[in-house]
Parts: sequence; C-alpha cells; structure tokens
Amino acid sequence: MADQIKTLIDRIKKSRNTVFFTGAGVSTDSGIPDFRSPDTGLWKTTSAQELLFIDNFIRKPEEFFNFALKFFEDLLYAEPNLSHQFIAEVQKFSDESYVITQNIDNLHQKAGSYNVIELHGNFYYSYCMECSQEFKTSKVFNMLKKGENPPLCPICKGLIKPDVVFFGESLPHDALNKAVEVSQKAELFIVMGSSLVVNPAALMPGYARSGGAKIAILNRDKTPYDSLADFVIHDNLSNTVKFLEEELYE
Repeated sequence: MADQIKTLIDRIKKSRNTVFFTGAGVSTDSGIPDFRSPDTGLWKTTSAQELLFIDNFIRKPEEFFNFALKFFEDLLYAEPNLSHQFIAEVQKFSDESYVITQNIDNLHQKAGSYNVIELHGNFYYSYCMECSQEFKTSKVFNMLKKGENPPLCPICKGLIKPDVVFFGESLPHDALNKAVEVSQKAELFIVMGSSLVVNPAALMPGYARSGGAKIAILNRDKTPYDSLADFVIHDNLSNTVKFLEEELYE
C-alpha cells in the first residue's frame, strides 16, 4: 500500500483538476452511520425504508418526522473528520477541483471544501413544498420539539420537507448534469467511501475514465469499478487517509 500512497500523492500534487466522489464511508468517523449498511440495523425493517418514500412522506409526514427526530437529528451537529479535512486540503493543490457527494450531512462545507455538488441534497436545509420558503432544519426540529408535527410553513401553512432526495424522487437535474460534466473533465478522479452501486451516481467513474482521468478508489470493500481504476486501496478509510495526509506534506 505504501507505494500506491506515494504514487497517488504525487499524482494529486501534479493534478490541475481533481474531482472527489464521496459516499457514506467518508462520514462514518463523524458518527454518522451508513444507513444502507446492514450493520446499522436501520434498513432491516421494511417500515423504516417505507418512511423515506416520497409518497409516504406526503401521506404521513408525522411518522417520518417522529423517525427523523430519533435517528437524524445528530446529522445537524456532526463535525468533519480527517477524510473531510484531507479533501479540503487537497483541493488547494488543484487549479480546479470539485467534490461530488452522495452524502446529505453538509460536512464537506464545514471542513472548508468548495464546489460541492450534492446529488442527494442537504439535510441541513428544508423548504416549504408550497411556496419554496427555505428553513434551516434545526429550526424545523425545534418546531417538532414544541409539538408542531408535521411542521408547517409560517407563511403559507404548506408542509415543510428536508431538502434531500427521498426514494421515488429524481436526483436534482442541475446537480446531476454538473456532476457528469466535471467528471468528464477531471484529470484525477478519487472515489472515497462509496461502494459505487447506486446509479446514476455510481456511473461517474465511467464518465471520468471516458474523459481520460486517472481513477483512484479508496474504499473498505471491493466495488464494481475496481478493474477500471489506476489506484485501488481496500482498507478502513481513516487508515488510508492518515497515510495520505502524512505523505501529502512530506
């Protein structure tokens, strides 16, 4: 692994356009579980999954918000970990750099990253489904704690929804199109903490390769795109990033 670390860092320092693609594995060290992992137990019950379908949210918003108050409030107060900080540092080496993320936790921004493309939205914010008024989700949770469930817009009494993509909703077109564009233009494309199994987001490494990018995949487990990559490191991401961080400033 040491040789790959050195070679990858050398490539990072020379790259003029580095694009990161991040998944849930980037945020687990911040105390945010990978909700798709069977280890968390969250998706073991059908009822938990059903709450995140948009039709069910609209029909029974109270049930979703009771669930969110129990499982999702910690997202608002999580802090960036070494992986987020490493990405923000690496962006300084590139003339142009982007972060494409499947995460909804706002931690890349907290760590100082710029040009963050959020494919699944951002739980830090919410909006009224009627008039589009925006709110911080922390305010919505305060409403819930006061017994205002479902939370309604103070302007038009419309239903407030977290600004994230529910099952049954399409990914935001602008974000998806931008992700494809920057992937195709990348000189170096680094996947971190993603199993690359959820499409269309997982197609980004293919777009990057078609544009001539070098590909690095840093993930605990194997991915369907490992054979496409120039660098593949299978280890806990925190271990990998520690070595990368040390080598970055050698």
